[in-house]
Amino acid sequence: MTKADIFEKVSDNLGLTKKESAELVEAVFSLIKSTLESGEKLKIAGFGNFEVKQKADRRGRNPQTGEAITIEARRILTFKPSTILRKAINSNN
Repeated sequence: MTKADIFEKVSDNLGLTKKESAELVEAVFSLIKSTLESGEKLKIAGFGNFEVKQKADRRGRNPQTGEAITIEARRILTFKPSTILRKAINSNN
């Protein structure tokens, strides 16, 4: 599913124009993005939790040369689905 598909489904479900639904979805995505960029947790009831975690420096190796390298610290985004979402996904087997 693409953003365009989401715009269309929101438009169909809420009776909005495609432009209005695109603005609405973009506003929600922007809010989610800014929340996560600031390092805050994002909890959406019935859907799941998004969290930004800090990873420390670690040792790795270059697979082509075998040379030892240091992989720099970075932030990663994790998602943990809610029990409701997990059950919904698994009930449609």
